[in-house]
Amino acid sequence: MPPWDAVLSSWTLNMPAAAIVATAGILYGRGLHAASRRGVAWPWWRSATFYLLGLGSFAVLSFGFTGVYSHDLRWAFTLKVTSYLFIVPLLVAAGRPLTLARSVLGRAGQERLQAFLDHRVIRSLSNTVVAALLGLAMFTLFLTPLFYPLRTDPLWDAALTVLVPLAGMLMAVPIIEDGSTKDVTSLIVVEFIYVFIELVADAVPGVLMRISPQVLDGATLALTGHPSWLPNPLRDQQLAGDLLWFLAEIVDLPLIILMFVRFARSDRREARSFDELTDEELEALNREHLQGPHGRVPDA
Repeated sequence: MPPWDAVLSSWTLNMPAAAIVATAGILYGRGLHAASRRGVAWPWWRSATFYLLGLGSFAVLSFGFTGVYSHDLRWAFTLKVTSYLFIVPLLVAAGRPLTLARSVLGRAGQERLQAFLDHRVIRSLSNTVVAALLGLAMFTLFLTPLFYPLRTDPLWDAALTVLVPLAGMLMAVPIIEDGSTKDVTSLIVVEFIYVFIELVADAVPGVLMRISPQVLDGATLALTGHPSWLPNPLRDQQLAGDLLWFLAEIVDLPLIILMFVRFARSDRREARSFDELTDEELEALNREHLQGPHGRVPDA
């Protein structure tokens, strides 16, 4: 493992990451300014969470040790990309950027935002099953020769820096924020089943990387001209497998918690919809339910 002085002193400039941090920071700051002008009370801790934990963690991953050594170390790349997909979006979403946007946008802006969130692609990505399968598909690539170009090619690095956090945000933000999606309770139950199955499947790529007796991406040459603490290729793969196994299981816990939250919201929403019905509407709904699919009341 690297010494602490190497971890703390390793920094690099990642231009795509810098552009993302600057853009997100400016947009959120404009939202805060607009909220202040409109007299909207915005909790300071949400702003601190967005900037320090959300954008801060993304910056550390991109500019710090993992950004410097992700091309050389499989475990550093694994830590960076997995955090891009699951951890950073959860921390950014805790700052409630959508809630802030809704509080400062006019009616037309809110309608455009909701239309974007209601788009088929966005609703698919914000489905917990899709989120889990997307992570599993990406982790499976770590078992193939594609793992080497993914972590060493500058173009792939730039693409992953932009696309992986974006996919994570599209998954996490609509699920976390109130009113972002309209969930059906019965569908959430089905999602529970899939995600619990996926909990077991998520561990498979990490386990295979850990126990494999050979280097799976084909890059077996030891690095020359690098610090002596760098592990050999097989040990590096084993460490990456340990990290992938651990992180893949840990990040499933927030997904399950989010599903409980979605279930509670959906249940409250359905309860409110029934409370708003008149006695006549409720009686008609009960009559329709008792008639069944064939339009007649079943025999006692």
